Amino acid sequence: MPISTMAVHRVAIVALEGVVPFDLAVPCEVFGRVQLPGGRPGYEVRVCSVRREVNAGAFTLKTRHGLARLAQADTVILPGIADVSRPIPRPLIKALRAAAARGARVASICSGAFVLAATGLLDGRRATTHWLATDELARRFPALDVDPNVLYVDDGQFLTSAGAAAGLDLCLHLVRLDFGAAVAADAARLSVMPLERGGGQAQFIVHAPPAPDSASLAPLLPWLEKHLTDSLSLPSMARRAGISVRTLNRRFREQLDTTPLHWLLRARVQRARALLESTNHSVEEIAGKVGFGSVSALREQFQKVLKTSPQAYRRAFRPAHAKAKQRKSAERGENAT
Repeated sequence: MPISTMAVHRVAIVALEGVVPFDLAVPCEVFGRVQLPGGRPGYEVRVCSVRREVNAGAFTLKTRHGLARLAQADTVILPGIADVSRPIPRPLIKALRAAAARGARVASICSGAFVLAATGLLDGRRATTHWLATDELARRFPALDVDPNVLYVDDGQFLTSAGAAAGLDLCLHLVRLDFGAAVAADAARLSVMPLERGGGQAQFIVHAPPAPDSASLAPLLPWLEKHLTDSLSLPSMARRAGISVRTLNRRFREQLDTTPLHWLLRARVQRARALLESTNHSVEEIAGKVGFGSVSALREQFQKVLKTSPQAYRRAFRPAHAKAKQRKSAERGENAT
C-alpha cells in the first residue's frame, strides 16, 4: 500500500568512506525533488555518516548528520562503495539492524548491497548488485540468493539494485510505491529519465557505442507519450523521427534495449497505472484513454508487465486518501437515496 501522504517521508542516505558519488547523488536528487499536489515536498532527505568527514575519492564530503538519523528514518538508502573489501563499521551495522527491526525500509544501490548483506538482513533473500560484483557478493555471503540478471530486486522491506542507472530505476520505483505513478512520472521528468524500467529487466547487455546527439530518441519519446491514444504504427513513428523504420528499430535497441512496439505498450500500461490510482474511471474507460483497443488488451499487457490485473493493482496501489474520498462519495449517494 502507498505510504500515507499526510506526513513527509523521512529518507536517510548513508555516506561511507569511499562512497560512490553518483550513487550518493541519485537518491538525493530523486527524493529531494519529489513534490506532491499543492507543491509540498514528499520527502525529507538527510545524508548521514559514521564520521562527519567522508572520503569520496575525488573530494571529501562533510555531512551534517550522524547515524542517529537512522533511528528516525522511514527509508534508509545505502549507496555503493568503491572498495567492497573494506570492513563495515560496527556502529552502522547496529544502526541498520535497529532501523529494520522497527520497520524501516532499507535499500541499496550498486555495491551498497555488500553493506546491507553484512548486517545479515538479506540472509535467505533474493538480492542483486552490479553485474561485475555479483559473483563476489555470492561468494562472500552464501546465504543470499544473488540474481545477476535484473535491474533491481524488491523483497518488501529490503531492496537492492544493480549499478548506475539502475539506482534511478529503484528510486523511482520507491516513489511510485509511496505516492503513486503520477508523482513518480513527474520525478522521472525532473530527473530527465524515461519511464521507469521494470526491476526484472536484464542489467547486462552489450550495447553499441552511444548514439550522437542528433541520433537520440529523446525528442521522439515525449511526443509518443502525448499521443498514446493515436493509432501509432512503425512507419508513423519513423516519419515523426525523420528516419527509416529499420533505423528506428535499431535506435530503440541501442538506446532503450527494447522495440518501439514494446516501449509503446509499456508506456500505455504506465499511463493506465496512473489513471487507476488517481481516478474513478472504469477499466473499460481507461483502456480507451491510454490507447488500448479493448479491455482484454489492457488486461493482457498489465499481466505481462506487472504480473497482476488492473483491478488488483487499483486495490493495492490506490492512495489511501483517494479511497477515503471514494467511500465518502458513495456514502453521500446512499444518504441521498
